[in-house]
Amino acid sequence: MAQDLAKPAGEIVPAAFDADGNQFGYIHSIETGAAVDGPGMRFALFVSGCQFRCLYCHNPDTWKLHAGKTWTVDAIVAEIAKYASFLRIAGGLTISGGEPLMQAHFIGEIFRRAKNELKIHTALDTQGFLAAHLPDEYFDNIDLVLLDIKQMNPEKYEALTGKPLQPTLDFAERLFKMGKKIWLRYVLVPGWSDDEADVQLLADYLAKMAHDYPEVLERVEVLPFHKMGENKWEELGLKYELGDTKPPSNEVVHRVREQFRAKGIFCC
Repeated sequence: MAQDLAKPAGEIVPAAFDADGNQFGYIHSIETGAAVDGPGMRFALFVSGCQFRCLYCHNPDTWKLHAGKTWTVDAIVAEIAKYASFLRIAGGLTISGGEPLMQAHFIGEIFRRAKNELKIHTALDTQGFLAAHLPDEYFDNIDLVLLDIKQMNPEKYEALTGKPLQPTLDFAERLFKMGKKIWLRYVLVPGWSDDEADVQLLADYLAKMAHDYPEVLERVEVLPFHKMGENKWEELGLKYELGDTKPPSNEVVHRVREQFRAKGIFCC
């Protein structure tokens, strides 16, 4: 079925407040020394809720919004503040998921206070699927977007994630036009996202955007597939479709990275 382009994809949950008027949301987990979720050492906040059903998801326990633990904005900001003096010089805050934009009101307030009160670098790890619901000004308190594009072939993308590709590309183009810094993340899954032609489509697309809007795309991160979350699928009674899939070979990882580098894109 063709997507209605006049209507934003998906839904953002309404802002929630407790009996005392404190805004709250649902948190899956916190990592205080994350080294792979943006520049430097990060306070990584993983929120619950995701509309995607990626076949290789390593945190399917984040899919359900209310499966997370309830935290108020005040409590989260107070927790981040414990590390703020270190984070100002060594890294910053990254909000990931799940899909953080499902709780856009909640994380937006956390980003606002982290940026304006704690004065730390901020990063959002997202697929961008829900971003059409939000104005450009929403992203003013976000320094960096870790954007996940999982395939450039629309049919393969939907088979891999359960959602259409176009909203993510629309968001990518908005970020370029806004001049918002991007780290593009590409998970390399044998049989799903390692085809040379598909990778070339993405490399060409990014090279064109980078040419039109220079100094926005800072890097592409090629992330080799792993099965670290397979046991979580089993614990949740879900069938893990990629049980027989092996990690990509070093040769394939090198080839994919070189495809991006050949277009003048920094890739790691």
